[in-house]
Amino acid sequence: MLLAKRASVWRSRYTVSADGHPIATWDGAFWTSGGEFVLDGQRFQVDANTWGTRFTLTGPDGTPVAAADRVGRKQWTVQAGGQTYRFQRRSFWSTDQELHTEHGPVGSVRRTSLWGDEVAVDLPGLPLPVQIFVLGVVISMWNAQAAAAT
Repeated sequence: MLLAKRASVWRSRYTVSADGHPIATWDGAFWTSGGEFVLDGQRFQVDANTWGTRFTLTGPDGTPVAAADRVGRKQWTVQAGGQTYRFQRRSFWSTDQELHTEHGPVGSVRRTSLWGDEVAVDLPGLPLPVQIFVLGVVISMWNAQAAAAT
């Protein structure tokens, strides 16, 4: 399980840890959805379309690694490594996102506090760069929803 803690009050920057050890930093884009992260010294870029409904993860060498579609809807998907991962909002009242298989929920991305400064990422079976990509997509989605609500 990964834990992401907000590192900056003014920006969408989170320090991502595994087992208490920092492994990456998610740095959200300032004016748009998306952002970037560095993992094992390699920079990954996350880009979004204008509406923030489709995101792509590009690896250090410029090749596509993953894509997320229908982000912001109750159900959305991530394609990576020939697999399709289904996500959905836990409930109408919740912003928590669950990873689903045909047998039900198997993982989640959720805030650990009311203030939203910590996010727990439990996505078994997904490669580490894809887990951080999903984290960035969910944070971008939450930020867009908060901006729309104001």
